[in-house]
Amino acid sequence: MENQLTKLNIFSFKGVQMRTFHITWLMFFVCFFGWFGLAPLMPTIRAELHLTKAQVGNTIIASVTATIIARLLIGKLCDAWGPRKTAIRLLLIGSIPVFFVGLAHDYTTFILFRLAIGIIGASFVITQFHTSMMFAPNIKGTANAVTGGWGNLGGGVTNMVMPLIFAAIVGFGYTKADAWRYAMIVPGVMMLIIAFLYYKYTKDTPNGNYDEIGHNAADKKTDWSVLADWRVWALTIGYAMCFGMELTFDNVASLHFVDNFHLSQSQAGFWAGIFGFMNLFARALGGIVSDKVGRKFGMRGKGLLLAGVLLLEGLGLILFAQAGSLMVAIITMLSFALFLKMSNGATYGIVPFINSKNVGMVSGIVGAGGNLGGMIFGFLFKSQSITYVQAFTYIGFIVIAVSVIIFITKFSKPAHVSESVTADSALAGV
Repeated sequence: MENQLTKLNIFSFKGVQMRTFHITWLMFFVCFFGWFGLAPLMPTIRAELHLTKAQVGNTIIASVTATIIARLLIGKLCDAWGPRKTAIRLLLIGSIPVFFVGLAHDYTTFILFRLAIGIIGASFVITQFHTSMMFAPNIKGTANAVTGGWGNLGGGVTNMVMPLIFAAIVGFGYTKADAWRYAMIVPGVMMLIIAFLYYKYTKDTPNGNYDEIGHNAADKKTDWSVLADWRVWALTIGYAMCFGMELTFDNVASLHFVDNFHLSQSQAGFWAGIFGFMNLFARALGGIVSDKVGRKFGMRGKGLLLAGVLLLEGLGLILFAQAGSLMVAIITMLSFALFLKMSNGATYGIVPFINSKNVGMVSGIVGAGGNLGGMIFGFLFKSQSITYVQAFTYIGFIVIAVSVIIFITKFSKPAHVSESVTADSALAGV
């Protein structure tokens, strides 16, 4: 595509490409803030709604389940409508359950609201699609990793900030039962602000919006051949292990620190937030290294990198599960978080090159895999017979097994020969 940037200057707001870069990661950040705004408040919500461990687990599963379907749909809508219209509509619709979750007064209504809020997790696909539109092949992995990582940072900020907003509302004289409800108004308002910024300052492509450049969605038929490409499914499974674990940890971290190390809700939220804050650089690092390895070793090098960081993530998870003190838990958490978030970035350092004609669809499928992983892991954490420590251990071994699958997958295998050759040539700087 013409006018794609070949360099990433993160401090620049010049040009539609960089404006879109900043607004799209900010959109994902705000959506993540709303998506997981309830997670650090769960100790209070659990007590107020009298939720059992199984019911808490079900709400965790609900928060990521709707996103699976939403991400599959959003990928196709980005191809058809363009990322700009798709983002604005998602923000406006998604803000509704964020605003009104405070009306939930029992387990049933609460889980239904968490299910509805889950659709805003599809904002990730828009972020990756829109960034891929704005940057050339030599820098796509880095640009995607930075926007994804800074967006994921919303998970860390919400773990730190929402308990503070909650405490401030209590300080104004409201009860705890009311405070968590009013706190969710904050991310709802933020989503409306970002919808306006997206409308005002972004374009679908560097050359203009779809309707300005003559893009006709009716002429574009869905290319279902991507479903026959094993590389897509390998990346989907891999992303389930890294981003799926990230979603799960964002949901259970506060409860784990409260129950296992007897921290207060605010203290637990702080340490859970540190996990999320790793996205400030770790996911970007995965994308940067992926681009550098790709230029020297092609798609095979990118695949080996992803396998390696997944392996280290799995080992780190096992060590975290066995931590007997808060200090050891924090050190091991930071270790597995680094490799987990690098895995996220390394995955989407590969995604744009799998099928250049269906970037939205491939991004949606792989992105949905992350939520599928989060949903499956959620069942481990809701089980009455499995402790959180055991669940972390089991997941660690599963991640290691998947790293072997990624290791033996040949991502340069030409499902579409011309596309693979083009991708490898671009990566090599040819």
